[in-house]
Amino acid sequence: MSETAKQNAETNEQKWAWVETAVWTKRMLEALENGVKGGKWFSLHDKVYRTEVLEAAWQRVKRNKGAAGVDRISVERFDANAQGYLKELQLELKTGSYQPQAVRRIEIPKGDGKTRPLGIPTVKDRIVQAALKSVIEPIFEQQFLDMSYGFRPGRGCKDALREVASSLKQGKCWVVDADIQGYFDNIPHGRLMERITETISDGKIVSLIERYLKQDILAETKSWSPIKGTPQGAVLSPLLANIYLHPLDKIIKRDGYDMIRYADDFVILCQTREEAEKALERVRNWMAENELTLHPDKTHIGDCREMGQGFEFLGYRFEAGRRTIRRKSLKKFRDAIRVRTRRTAGEAIEQIIQRVNLVLKGWYAYFKHAHKYTFNTQDAFVRRRLRAILLKQNKKPGCANSKNASFRWKNAYFAERGLFSLKEAHVLDCQSRCGNC
Repeated sequence: MSETAKQNAETNEQKWAWVETAVWTKRMLEALENGVKGGKWFSLHDKVYRTEVLEAAWQRVKRNKGAAGVDRISVERFDANAQGYLKELQLELKTGSYQPQAVRRIEIPKGDGKTRPLGIPTVKDRIVQAALKSVIEPIFEQQFLDMSYGFRPGRGCKDALREVASSLKQGKCWVVDADIQGYFDNIPHGRLMERITETISDGKIVSLIERYLKQDILAETKSWSPIKGTPQGAVLSPLLANIYLHPLDKIIKRDGYDMIRYADDFVILCQTREEAEKALERVRNWMAENELTLHPDKTHIGDCREMGQGFEFLGYRFEAGRRTIRRKSLKKFRDAIRVRTRRTAGEAIEQIIQRVNLVLKGWYAYFKHAHKYTFNTQDAFVRRRLRAILLKQNKKPGCANSKNASFRWKNAYFAERGLFSLKEAHVLDCQSRCGNC
């Protein structure tokens, strides 16, 4: 084997390192790379209920934890008799008697006073969906384009943000900031299945996906059968969402526009207003043809070099040459700190700092590319919260924001007790990257 062939083989192994090896053997991966006859895949259903595949799917569900579904069987309860439950699932899938149960629906807060629906399938259904996903996901991954980053193996928010930063450096500052209104709740079932059957010709697999789309929804005392949409929270939903938007990706690429998409959240970066307007018109037309709608208040065109015309993407705000953190993300961060710094906690300040550090380090790892002034402000907020606790513990009157409190418990006091400093972490990062900031 030549050196080039060896390098190609190694690259290919890395590309598919995430796949379920019980399904995707070397021979199958070669077929995936080279293409199958007619471009359609048959005989996949038996792979879903293989013992190794179901066991691997169960382990993923177990790691993700999550609440119990309508059958009230929690992950912990399932774990107590996992082998028995898995054998039952295997038999039901093999004989075709398996039927998904209703999805329990709850409303979770979005942070702006509104709520977002979250579907909670049973643990059994999550396992079968995970097994099904491990069988069909590589087939669609081979088709997906590089502009798509959301819920894909080896790709994520940071990759998408790097691509945005790269496009802005190239002078593509006219931005189409688009938002699909209620995307997950409005994906048309018929059109989605058409896209799936263009590639998957195993009738049992197709039937299984259809059954998931038609699962009853149970919300408190109400129950209904959906005619469109796929529940947010279901294991298969992100993959199905990407499958439905894949044709849009292809059209945008064909037309030469620079789009970065994370699931249903995407931006198109252009050189001029005229180009941006044409791109938005193209997207609007595609949405209308595919039974979707852009949110009228959350979709706009702007020159992000100008104040007031910036855009928000994956927690950041890009405006006037700066990358800041959007208000909703800052509020979420401060709420997380407030929960961990209640004045009635009754714990030693060192213990509280350890708990706060977990939030600070995780938050900084994601938002470290924000403008430097952000970090000093957030550090000051955290120290105020800690000073308020110390005032309470020492039964001292006064305000945590006062000069007396700041003098009594200086910044160095918290540093000596191990408080993670966002500002100092940012300075060190800047020095390691470019020698100055």
